[in-house]
Amino acid sequence: QLQASGGGFVQAGGSLRLSCAASGRTFSAYTMGWFRQAPGKEREFVAAISRFGGTAYAESVKGRFTGARDNAKNTVYLQMNSLKPEDTAVYYCAADVVYQSVVDGFSSFWGQGTQVTVSS
Repeated sequence: QLQASGGGFVQAGGSLRLSCAASGRTFSAYTMGWFRQAPGKEREFVAAISRFGGTAYAESVKGRFTGARDNAKNTVYLQMNSLKPEDTAVYYCAADVVYQSVVDGFSSFWGQGTQVTVSS
């Protein structure tokens, strides 16, 4: 089970940190991912954090967003800086033991989403 939190309302240029807490004892075996879905748009990949802490990002967030994980806390984070109005979306965390499944959006497990709203 995945529980995302940390969303909110922020002005352009501001920052937010999302968290996703996972239940279970095998968290370290999973690649974790972040996706987002804006109104009227398809869900899109944002970031992936491999089981070893390696990261990959969508071009639209590179240099602004940073993913990290704390295996001791079964938690993955997404630090979002220099937020733009186009970052407004519901953000979801995802998990799978297969890295490419996460990147391609076919994760086995998904969280419930947290709303991020960025005003101009």
